[in-house]
Order: sequence, then structure tokens, then C-alpha cells
Amino acid sequence: TNLRSNTNMFSFKLTEEFINQYKDREVPFGFRDAGGNALGELVFIRTYSRKKDDGTKEKWFEVCERVINGMYSIQKDHCKENRLPWNDRKSHASAQEAFDRMFNLKWTPPGRGLWTMGSKMVMEGKNSAALQNCAFVSTRDLDKYDPGALFSWVMDALMLGVGVGFDVLGAEKDIEILKPKADEVTFIIPDTREGWVESTRVLINSFLTPNKSTQLFDYDLIRAYGEPIKGFGGTASGPKPLIEMHEKIRAVVGGRVGDKLDSRAIVDIVNLIGTCVVAGNVRRSATLAMGSPEDEVFSNLKNPEVYPDRNSYDPEAPGWAWMSNNSIAAKVGTPYENYVDLIVDNGEPGFIWLDTTRNYGRTVDAPDGKDYRVMGFNPCAEQPLESYELCTLVEVHMNRHENKEDFLRTLKFAYLYGKTVTLLSTHWQQTNAIMQRNRRIGTSLTGIASFADTNGLPVLRQWQDEGYKKVREYDNQYSEWLCIRESIRATTVKPSGSVSILSGETPGVHWGPGGKYFLRAIRFSTSDPMMALFKAAGYKIEKDIVSANTKVVYFPVKSEHDRSEKDVSLFEKIGLAATTQKYWSDNGVSVTLSFDAETEKQHVASALHMYEGQLKAVSFLPMSNSTYPQQPYTQITRAQYEGYIGKIKTIDFNAIYDGVEGLEAIGESYCTTDACELKEMKTSDLASIDDVLV
Repeated sequence: TNLRSNTNMFSFKLTEEFINQYKDREVPFGFRDAGGNALGELVFIRTYSRKKDDGTKEKWFEVCERVINGMYSIQKDHCKENRLPWNDRKSHASAQEAFDRMFNLKWTPPGRGLWTMGSKMVMEGKNSAALQNCAFVSTRDLDKYDPGALFSWVMDALMLGVGVGFDVLGAEKDIEILKPKADEVTFIIPDTREGWVESTRVLINSFLTPNKSTQLFDYDLIRAYGEPIKGFGGTASGPKPLIEMHEKIRAVVGGRVGDKLDSRAIVDIVNLIGTCVVAGNVRRSATLAMGSPEDEVFSNLKNPEVYPDRNSYDPEAPGWAWMSNNSIAAKVGTPYENYVDLIVDNGEPGFIWLDTTRNYGRTVDAPDGKDYRVMGFNPCAEQPLESYELCTLVEVHMNRHENKEDFLRTLKFAYLYGKTVTLLSTHWQQTNAIMQRNRRIGTSLTGIASFADTNGLPVLRQWQDEGYKKVREYDNQYSEWLCIRESIRATTVKPSGSVSILSGETPGVHWGPGGKYFLRAIRFSTSDPMMALFKAAGYKIEKDIVSANTKVVYFPVKSEHDRSEKDVSLFEKIGLAATTQKYWSDNGVSVTLSFDAETEKQHVASALHMYEGQLKAVSFLPMSNSTYPQQPYTQITRAQYEGYIGKIKTIDFNAIYDGVEGLEAIGESYCTTDACELKEMKTSDLASIDDVLV
């Protein structure tokens, strides 16, 4: 949406005079390569730059304008609707500084906010669901008279791009899988998100509630593949993913008539919903399943020898187990040794310590018991949540700051973004009741590992501790001004996949995969308009050895990070996460512990025993020392990097912003580390490439 033609959406607007100062200013995007082109800008163009009404794409200053106008309009609307004081002069001064610090990548909204804050969906719909990163729902809340309602809530959230964590406590509800009656009833599915969700609810209920007719569907109203989706953006998938999900539910759930709804059936249903949503062209979708260590069925859900159908890689009959990260609800003293072989095999299960989570905010502070209602975590495991609770995140880029005072000042605007999102409600009543009680936000830090490498752990601890206390001061101040509750929790560490690339940071609490010098391999469709530019600029390009109609482009990058994740031990990685849980995060720390599967396997259980009680959640990623063709990151030497200088030309991306019709951002893909791939764009080739190389 071209926001300049829809300015009536905003009750607050930065002045044209102020915005004009930034139109031609260079954006300090991160990870510049040997040709002077920034991977950060490429990620921005592909992922967050929305198409405007005139067919051009937003530049970074326009995204900053959209975000800040949306953020301060929500504050102003809240004050006016509740007849609270509002000072235009102060708000403009605040908004201008928030804009400047965002423009310079000192803070950013999460990918969700970069994509939707200030959009028509948020501003006119007054619905914050699309701004929320994460959710959790406990199947303990299954209603035996309408069990499909909980699963349809999961689908609704996933279709809005909200990642959902869930547990399998519904297995204790003693719900039987039933055979529907022979008579048939047909549901005509409306061409809406709500229509897809409702179809899922009635189908599940036909197997889990008595005396239901056999459920059939009419898909004729669903728009065809490739048609635009005006509200949320993107293009339609057609009815195929929904049809396939309905058929799978009939086979997987309906095929177990007489059994109880156990942990396998619960995870199957959610995983099948997730595969439908991903195939249905939603930008970001993931689930986390949490089970008991005593539940052998749950522990084997990703074991292809036990459940070959749900773990199948056959393209003719693909499985659905990949659609959730599975974690164990652990306790102090859990025999972690029993899980090491599974972890080495596929990285799962992860572990969640609910007792620590419910009792503690930061682990340096005395236990406060504030989160006694928490039932689990979101898929990235940085946010402890109650059942049906959502949480919004925001990000501070640590290494973009000149000094501690500069960092503490940025925290004001990052925190305020998160708090502002809590002023909007969702369309779910049970969710609003929890969110307005808790006002939970997640002010996150990224670049933690590189900051620690550069400045040392004592300085990191000081910045984190003083930063946390400053956020709490701001929360006291602004909650009082807005006349709302203080946030039950306010700080976190998110994975920061794509967003950290914008500024060239190491992602969240992780070390980056590349190190000082590396080749970053990114895949593009052969029809992608970027390909002509990359070829003319002199980049190394290969055919993808796996996917047809796909090319691999290699970007030689010099980063500010001396060490890659392969240079850091398992114990240093878990130690940094524990330090950050202690001094910064009163929610959680999203940490995926990469480890050498050959040399560090014997340390996995020891590390868990050593740090249980100091972390709230953890997951794993086994690494191999073997290399393979076209891997995402390949470390190179300084001499190899310098060999590319002069051979690769700088690209003027204005040709992409202004010269490609119908080009739309893809939105943020779900990822837990920096290893997410950029998806393809399908559009016509650029007519000329000569004018975009300088």
C-alpha cells in the first residue's frame, strides 16, 4: 500500500520536511561484499519492502516512516480514545529520534513489524495479530464438546504468520476417535481465512464428537492459484493445500477409529495444519510440540523406523513430522544421556524447564513466581507463554552503538515499540484477556556474540544489567502515562534470522556461520529479475544441483566477526546463553546449540546437567566437519576475498525499487538461526541492465 495516498490511516504523521532529509541518505546496511553491495539491502528488498500503489517498492526510509507513523498513531489513538493527555510537540520530537535510530539500524521492529506495522491491515483493522511473533496454546484446554475449536485457533494464528507452540496434555482428556455417521453434510468453504479455519474445525469435530455426519466440502469459491491476496499480501495458493490437508486428516485421524486422542494424534493434527499453511503461501509458520519425557510415543514421533509415514521424504507421499520442533518438558535431574543419540541424529528433542520458567524472570534476581500460569514456549523458545497468549518482539542491534549511553537511549524507543503493540487487541477474546493482563513484550538484543568477542564478558554483563534496569524504568514511566499495567516480562533474546542480516550482526545470542571472510550462497529462480544484474556484475553463478530452474549466486563477504560458530565450543555457547538469561532476559533466551557431532557428542549431556536451572529452554543443531557443494556459508581466506575486489561491480538497486512491475516482498520466512534462505520472486526480466551497474 502506498502510504502517501492513504495518510488518513494515521492520526500521527512525521512531517515531509523531516522525511526529506533521509531520502537520499545512504542506509548503513550490513554485510557488504567485495563489490560494495550489501546483503542487508538484498534481504530488505526481498523480504520487507512492500509494493506501493504505483508499482514501485518501498525504500528503507519509507519503511521507517510507515513503522513510526503507525507506532505513534496507535499511541495517540489510545490516548484520545481514553481521554488521556497527548502532547504533539513532545511526540514529534520522540518520533523523530525513534525514526533516526531505526534508519541507522540501532533498533528495528521484528520482521513481522517491518512487514505489517503501519499497513492497512493493522491501522484500519485495529488488529495486532499480524504484528505478533509468537503464541502458545495448551491442549489441556480442549473442549470435549468442540475440540476442533482449539485446533482451528492454531490454524488461524499460523495463517496470520504467528508461530505457535503447543503441548500434548489433551491426551489426558480421554477423547475417543469416532467414526462419523454414514449420512453426508457439505460445507461450502468461503474464500476467506476464516473459511479455511472453520472447515478444519468441523472436519476435526466429525471425528472427535459423537453423532456427527460424514463431512464433505465444496471448494469452488476459493480463488485460483496465483491471484493476489489484498489484505495480507502475496498470492493465493488455490484450494490444493486445503484439500490435501482434509484428505490427510481423514486418513491419519479417521484411520484410528476406536483409539484415544493421544500425543501422536494431537501432534499429527497440528503438523498437518502447519504443512497446509506453509503450502498455502503464508510467509512464516512454525510449531513447537512439547511432551513429557515419560511419553515414549512422543519421543519417537521423529523416528522414521517407528513412524515411517509421518517421517517420509518421498515426494509422492511426503511426511509431516518436519512441521514442528519437538521438545521435552524437563526437570532438574532429567537423564539427558538417554536423548543424546536422538539429538546427534536430528537435533531433537530440545528441553524446556517449566519450573525455572515459572519461578524466575532473570536468573540473577530472586524468584518472583510471576509466571506461575505459563504453560509452554513459542516455537523459537524465547517467550514463555500462557495458553492462548501471544507476544510481540522488538530488536536492538548492540554493535551499532557508540557507547553504553547511546545503547541505553535506544532501548527507550525499542521498548516503546513493543509496549505500543500491546495497545491493540486481537480478534480472539480469550487471547485479549491474557495479553491485557500481562502486557508481555520481548525487547531483544542481537549481535551478542560478536559484542562479547570484541568487548569481553564483563562489559557485556554491565550493558545487559544496566540495560534491563533501564527498560524497567521506561516501563514504569510509560505504563503510568498510558494508564495500563506494567509488563509482567519485558526482555528477551530472539533468534534474529533475517533481521540481523540487515545490520550485519551475529544473530541473537549465536555466533554467525561465516566468520571473518566467507562466500554466502543464495538461491534464486532462473527467472528472477535479479539474475541479470548479478551476471552482469560479475558474480559467480552456478546451476543448483538439487532444484530445477534455480541458480546459486555466491557473494564474497568480509564481516566484522572474527569467529564463526565452528570456532566456538559447545560450553562457550551455552555459557553465553546462561549469562544473557542471568543479566538481560526476564523472558527466555532462544539458543540453538550447534555442536560438532563427532568431537562434542560426549559433552551434550554434561553441558545440560551443568546449566540446568540457568536456562529456561534449549535446542540443538548437530554439525559435521564435512563440506558439501553449494552450502550456504563457505569460509574463505583474506587473499581469496581480496581476489574478488575489482571483479564484481556495484549494483544500483534503484532499478529494483523503481523498475520492476508487480514485485512484492515475500515477508519473513520462519527460521531459528541465520540459515534461512531467500525465496524466489516471479516477475518479468528487467528490460535493461546497463543503467544499474556503477
